[in-house]
Order: sequence, then C-alpha cells, then structure tokens
Amino acid sequence: EKSTAETAKKADKKPEIAAKSEKVEKTEKAEKADKSAKAENAKKAEVNNLVYGSMKTAVKKFEREVKAGNKEESGNNLNIALQRIDKAKNSGLVHKNKAARLKSRLTKMMNNME
Repeated sequence: EKSTAETAKKADKKPEIAAKSEKVEKTEKAEKADKSAKAENAKKAEVNNLVYGSMKTAVKKFEREVKAGNKEESGNNLNIALQRIDKAKNSGLVHKNKAARLKSRLTKMMNNME
C-alpha cells in the first residue's frame, strides 16, 4: 500500500512542478506585454495631446483675431480651427456634439463681426 501511495504522491508532485514553470513563463510574457502596452499608450497619449492642443490653440487664435477685428485673419483662422475640430472629432478626442457646438459658436462669432 505504501508503494502505491508514494508513487501516487510523486505523480501528483511532478505536474505541479511543470505547472509552476508554465506560470513563471506566463508572468514573464505578461510583463513584456505590459511594458509594450505602456509604451504604446504613451505614444498614443502624446499624439492625442498634440491633436487636442492644436485644436484649442487654433480656437484661441481665431477668438483673438475676432476681438482684434481682423476679418481676413479671422477667416483664415476660422478655417484652420474648423479643420482642427473635425480632426479631434474624427480621432475620438471630442464628442460629435461638442464639435458641432464649437463649430457653430465660432461661425456665429465670424458672422457677427462688424
């Protein structure tokens, strides 16, 4: 009885050891995947910040020109701002309703210029 019980225990231990080594490999793979995912997320965040920032800058430039009363510069800056808003909307940084609201307000500002 002891010999069969001992062999059963040995048989049980061997798969556990194999399972542990597989777990180690999976965690190493997971760490590598996490590292690459973090790098990719950082790159995407940088691009998103550039797109969103350029949109806000274009809107501010347009508003500055409207306050100054420059029609020509305002017209050029309006086109740039509208393009940047569309780009931010298409990349998912700005909700479509917010983009429409911004575009409407800017166009209204341009039309109300003296």
